[in-house]
Amino acid sequence: MKFTAEQIAGILEGEVVGNPNAEVHELSKIEEGKEGSLTFLSNPKYNNYIYSTQATITIVNKSFFPESEITTTMIKVEDAYLAFSKLLEFYDQAKGAKSGIEQPSVIAENATYGKNLYLGSFSYVGSKVVLGDNVKIYPNCFIGDNVVIGDNVTIFAGTKIYEQTVIGKNCTIHSGAVIGADGFGFAPNPDGSFKKIPQIGNVIIEDDVDIGACTSIDRATMGSTIIRKGVKLDNQIQIGHNVEIGENTVIAAQTGVAGSTKIGKNAMIGGQVGIAGHLTIGNNVRIQAQSGVGRNIKDAEILQGSPAFGYNDYSKSYVHFKNLPKIVSELEELKKQILNQKIGNNG
Repeated sequence: MKFTAEQIAGILEGEVVGNPNAEVHELSKIEEGKEGSLTFLSNPKYNNYIYSTQATITIVNKSFFPESEITTTMIKVEDAYLAFSKLLEFYDQAKGAKSGIEQPSVIAENATYGKNLYLGSFSYVGSKVVLGDNVKIYPNCFIGDNVVIGDNVTIFAGTKIYEQTVIGKNCTIHSGAVIGADGFGFAPNPDGSFKKIPQIGNVIIEDDVDIGACTSIDRATMGSTIIRKGVKLDNQIQIGHNVEIGENTVIAAQTGVAGSTKIGKNAMIGGQVGIAGHLTIGNNVRIQAQSGVGRNIKDAEILQGSPAFGYNDYSKSYVHFKNLPKIVSELEELKKQILNQKIGNNG
């Protein structure tokens, strides 16, 4: 896919300084720019690279004026960083502009779908599935019976979405995610074995949710596991049955949330956090990486540690954790001095 400087300037509402017919077909860092690539310059620390870059086109701020000769064609905009971000978004959309049903694939006769469906080869769409407009389902995906998927949803290769799942608009689900598998529900028998409890609920994912690769979200035992609007889940996260995650909460990789826990809005949860079941986590909570949470958390608390406790208390305590050998040594020395002093007094 090739674009000229004039076309790019039109997208960004910028001004071409140089050759308007200069063509690019790839993106690059300014220090690694080569012929045929497009880059940008926004941080003054990188100004020197514009004089040596081989990039064909460079997006710059309107306030930038070269102090010596350059070979790159410039596109001047109000904010080069934001303009380049806009271009990345445009490029990503253009790259993913697929439509049509590839073969071999299976789509049930009673499934319905909107405009511009893309269904990749070796994918399966079950009975009574409803797909909105501009849905993209990449190869090797499974969409179970009675699933509902809203407009502008992208589901990458190898994803499995179990029956009854409901997914809102503008969601992205990355490769290997499993949505709607059975929750971890087993009842102990008198002989020490375990009997499986049927998991008859579903998963509801609201609008504008991103789900990372190989993340699992379990169906509810009864009712729904709910991922609210704007939630962002990283790769390799486990969300247990009947969990609810509030709007605009973000969770980093390898975190596990046990069943029936409710997490509030705008929480930020670091990587490898473990959250026990049946808890209530408040709004605007911050949980640092590798923390273990086993109690209810009030709004706006910041936690660290395992078991997690107040972030400020943890930071103060950690200074002492690191110095424990030294502190023990000093205590032993003090004990010796006190003991010697007692012996001297008794003598």
